[in-house]
Amino acid sequence: MPQYFHSLEAAQLSESWLTIGVFDGVHRGHQEIINQLTADAHANGAPAVVLTFSPHPASVLAGREIKLLTMPAERAEILFKLGIDAVIDVQFTRELSEHSAEDFMAGLKQHLGLKKLLIGYDFALGKGRAGNYERLKEIGKNLDYQVSAVQALLLGEHVISSTQIRQAIAAGDVALAAAQLGRAYSLAGAVIPGDGRGRTIGIPTANVDAPAEKVIPANGVYACYALVDGQKYRAVVNIGVRPTFTSGESLPRVEAHLLEYSADLYGKTLSLEFIERLRGEQKFAGVDALVAQIRADIVRANELFGL
Repeated sequence: MPQYFHSLEAAQLSESWLTIGVFDGVHRGHQEIINQLTADAHANGAPAVVLTFSPHPASVLAGREIKLLTMPAERAEILFKLGIDAVIDVQFTRELSEHSAEDFMAGLKQHLGLKKLLIGYDFALGKGRAGNYERLKEIGKNLDYQVSAVQALLLGEHVISSTQIRQAIAAGDVALAAAQLGRAYSLAGAVIPGDGRGRTIGIPTANVDAPAEKVIPANGVYACYALVDGQKYRAVVNIGVRPTFTSGESLPRVEAHLLEYSADLYGKTLSLEFIERLRGEQKFAGVDALVAQIRADIVRANELFGL
């Protein structure tokens, strides 16, 4: 049974094989590290462990909001599916950032019985990021652990990174984001009451209360898969401020029209997997023009779904 710890002190493991990082999105580059870690650890009868951080260290150190690709629990679930035995989610603070690499690694040895550390190509930890690959190997000689590094993974000519994926999603290029993530980008939230306008025009929508901490795709219309009660449905999703009906609205809404679902969704959790952006958000002359465009969006979405 996978274990999920919310502090290093709560974990008491032995002979651990470990990787450390934020792993936001658990993208294909991260998966290279995770897959190697789990394969080698399990071949040696050792637990494969991920130590990660919340909130995002850059949000603490730079004092700016970092929108997330994966919420902490979502990130842990993906890691467990990849074969990780334990996830340790450490609260990141300025105080923690002042710890020396030596002190931090000593804590890992104490609580995890660290035997092998696998890191990314640009990894460093500790005050001033002094704990780079070479320094961690030196510390390992004293603490009796080994260190290996995994090279960057490229998509075309570019290194896959969480930053690039955030930028792609914010620009609406969810297909590019999926190519880097290795799966569709997803948003999940409770279905909350809206103004009911979609039902009056024959196209009922579910308002999804998406987490404020997550990256929201650019305003527009998307072909998505919607997951509810363990079942997957085709959907067309609008993100935006609905300029045909409103003015002055600044916060975008996430509204999903499920193509094969007619039951009440209120109160249910709806997860959306973004497949492709169909178009940007538009203001129409009236309801008839809007409905005609939505019908055309549904036809195009179904073509993408292979129908």
